[in-house]
Amino acid sequence: MSIIGWIILGLIAGWIASHIVDNGGKGPLIDIVLGIVGALVGGWIFAALGAVPVTGFNLWSLFVAVVGAVVVLVIYHAIAGRRVL
Repeated sequence: MSIIGWIILGLIAGWIASHIVDNGGKGPLIDIVLGIVGALVGGWIFAALGAVPVTGFNLWSLFVAVVGAVVVLVIYHAIAGRRVL
């Protein structure tokens, strides 16, 4: 998949995951980064479980990326939620 495909998939997955976890997007750049990292994490999780990881720009890959992005976002909130400013 091309870098443009990863960015588009990342944007969509990050946006969906942000709305699932905390009812709002983090902004386009953070959503893209979150989605791309989520796709990598989701691909690793699904491969470890014996399922098919990200295979291209399709609904299954979007599902895997969203699951990974939700995991990344929950971990982010667990770490960032402990900070006292």
